[in-house]
Amino acid sequence: MKTRSMYKAERFVDRISTLPQSILDTILSLLPTEEAARTSILSTEWRYKWTTIPKLWFTLHKRTSELTSDIASTMKDMDMHDVYQVLLLRQGPIHEFALVMDDYWQHYHYFEFDLIILHLSRNHPVKKLRLDGLDGSEDIWSELPKCVFTLHHLTVSLDEFDGSENIWYKLPKSVFALHRLTDLYLCKFHIEHPSIFNGFGSLGSLCLIYVKISTQTLLHLLSNCPSLKNLNLNIDESGDKCTINELLKCLPVIEHLTLSGDVSQWLVLDSVAQELPTSLIHLKSLCLNQSCLSWGNGSALVLALIKCSPNLEDLHLEIECDLDFSAIKDKYSNVWLEHLNVLGLCFGSNNLETEFVKFILARSPKLKTVTILTAVDRKTQSKMIKTLLRAPRASPKVIITPFNFLKK
Repeated sequence: MKTRSMYKAERFVDRISTLPQSILDTILSLLPTEEAARTSILSTEWRYKWTTIPKLWFTLHKRTSELTSDIASTMKDMDMHDVYQVLLLRQGPIHEFALVMDDYWQHYHYFEFDLIILHLSRNHPVKKLRLDGLDGSEDIWSELPKCVFTLHHLTVSLDEFDGSENIWYKLPKSVFALHRLTDLYLCKFHIEHPSIFNGFGSLGSLCLIYVKISTQTLLHLLSNCPSLKNLNLNIDESGDKCTINELLKCLPVIEHLTLSGDVSQWLVLDSVAQELPTSLIHLKSLCLNQSCLSWGNGSALVLALIKCSPNLEDLHLEIECDLDFSAIKDKYSNVWLEHLNVLGLCFGSNNLETEFVKFILARSPKLKTVTILTAVDRKTQSKMIKTLLRAPRASPKVIITPFNFLKK
């Protein structure tokens, strides 16, 4: 006999069954694919509804023990083979594909992963790919298929690492098969481009975090992305170097540029010119994070980039030690930031950085917001803010807001 709650459930299913398939796809896409597939037991009508959703999300876990019963078998975690079988059941296009791996990836999974990526690249207009959640503690290099780079419409997020050090996963050749790529996010990968690579003509956003990549490969990749507007670089290991000019020549239409980590490991700055030959006329946002300014020519890099970016709107700097600005500021006295609206600074000391803020204040007629995060005591910070409030400024509307790491 059916209970009252069962009748209510049936009526609810009947009501949502009348919704258009596009709305049902949206609803089911909010569930992990394993959960969406379970809706097939609701009724005969619902048996295949989940096979048309455009977004697939799988979570793979490392199996810690052998299954010992039929009940356990029905509840077993999905593996790479299961994911591939689900793809074969698909009845509609796949636009987004996510694979979350909880300490799952092993070398013997590469073949099945290659099959998955190849199937996507040949049969579906994938725009977004996310690989997330690899964990571990060994110093190993594993491989991500280069055929992924043939999905040209793809928005890719490959986040292979969380919380552990000394791990890079080598980008498999199948990644390079994702020819429809529009956005690419790679974290903790060793990247080597294949001998035949025609680039990503539609790639608009590229984020490389804690990657191992030679500068030759980096420049080859960037020079074959003519539509690239958003670039975030944090190169953990390179092995060789390139000049700042070589890098910027590959970014003719860049609008948002972020450099993180110790760029001195791969970027030559010892000969930064007062004026760079490449004009970044499209650059709107510049962010220099962490230790990329914590050495001799950091200030020259900042000012050279600012000078060749006449349309800059947002500038954010994280400085781990004194920025030696006073020695070179006179060389850049003709800098004028006509469009700068936002300035954000994070530093541990105050004297030299205060001079830099004063320099920007005097040359930014449209500046509205200055945010300063420091790790100095309150008294020192208060003195610094008073100095800035009394400094000449080109914008009468600018608001200076201080924050402090310290509680006292």
